[in-house]
Amino acid sequence: MRIAVIGQAAFGEAVLKALLEKGKEVVGVYAPPDVPGGRGDPLKELALSKGIPLFQPKRMRDPEVYAGYRGLNPDLGVMAFVTDIVPITILNHPPLGTIQYHPSLLPKHRGASAINWAIINGETITGLTIFWPDAGIDTGPILLQREVTIDPDDSVGSLYFNKLFPLGVASLVEAVEAIERGTAPRIPQDESQATYEPPCREEHALIDWSQPAPTVYNLIRGTNPQPGATTYFGDEKIKVFDSGLRPSPGGVSPGEVIEVTGEGLLVAAAGGAILVKRVQPIGSLKVAASEYAASARLRAGAILGKSFDFQSDV
Repeated sequence: MRIAVIGQAAFGEAVLKALLEKGKEVVGVYAPPDVPGGRGDPLKELALSKGIPLFQPKRMRDPEVYAGYRGLNPDLGVMAFVTDIVPITILNHPPLGTIQYHPSLLPKHRGASAINWAIINGETITGLTIFWPDAGIDTGPILLQREVTIDPDDSVGSLYFNKLFPLGVASLVEAVEAIERGTAPRIPQDESQATYEPPCREEHALIDWSQPAPTVYNLIRGTNPQPGATTYFGDEKIKVFDSGLRPSPGGVSPGEVIEVTGEGLLVAAAGGAILVKRVQPIGSLKVAASEYAASARLRAGAILGKSFDFQSDV
């Protein structure tokens, strides 16, 4: 079976490596164009090292891309972390179709930030789906799904790299082998259960310290490492990353810094507190919250947060 891989980054590299280790025939690899001055994409580098034809089109939907893809004569397309729009002509060209990885239990959390929103919403179970993409956004029939737990202290980074990444690679290989055997299903998604969220951006990540502490904590976890939760100390914008959920001593205002220790900043929220461990002042590197507090002269009693029109600030 002749396979064409479309993907990028470490996930695309891992999928290609796993397919080759299983003895699969990969006839072409599509990766994003090089970024001037940037590091080479790992998927690109692996394809070149293995002598696999590599293509780096600016846009997958350009007509000449389809012409080249058709020339590869693939039996199956495998999409492993794709952020470009892949046209239906390419998706439907291989006789066995095209399969794609998505880090949620479709039809829940369609869209580019599925992991973020599952954590922000306080969910305890998520998973991944290998599906047959169509012209919609994450709407095609399901081939297989696998569940994972969202632990209380999981961030986007830990959930992806420790769970959804390795399981996703294994599941794509499992799906390819099911297609080879002729046993791969096409299960329609239940549209009555569908949810879609926009890409999680800075405007979604503003901390409201008057919200319940678990809600604030989920927002921080669900935006770590990208795009980072946002708060303010005075007029300075700060991104909040690593954190912990703690009880509050009471008698404090939302956003009030209860104490500053070597562990970080203990900040009050409704019904609890957040231990802020790592921050990033805008224009600076990420640092320990205690280090930032010392440099900014931030002490117990200070108030974090700012009332403003967020849209006008970005």
